[in-house]
Amino acid sequence: MRVMEIEYGDDDLRRLAVDPAFDGGYPPTVVKVYRKRIQMIKSAPDERDFYAFKGLHYEKLKGARAHQRSMKLNDQWRLILEVVEGKSGKSVRVAAIENHYD
Repeated sequence: MRVMEIEYGDDDLRRLAVDPAFDGGYPPTVVKVYRKRIQMIKSAPDERDFYAFKGLHYEKLKGARAHQRSMKLNDQWRLILEVVEGKSGKSVRVAAIENHYD
């Protein structure tokens, strides 16, 4: 069974996923949920599986950001993703963590 490959938009996002001592300046609850989301993404065979989890609020963005998707971390923070088509199939690029109210 194929699982999603993950790319990171910058080194801090990669480090936040793998380094338990690094928090990137985010609140501890955001870091904890971010790491759970990364594990969930890695274990998914396809990004369409994210739609099945209603609590994620996985959705396409609009306008100039139509190439991006949003996934809820909590009421305030969103994980911004891009689905990338490659030779070996689709992968997910973690683009950013954004404060929904900024």
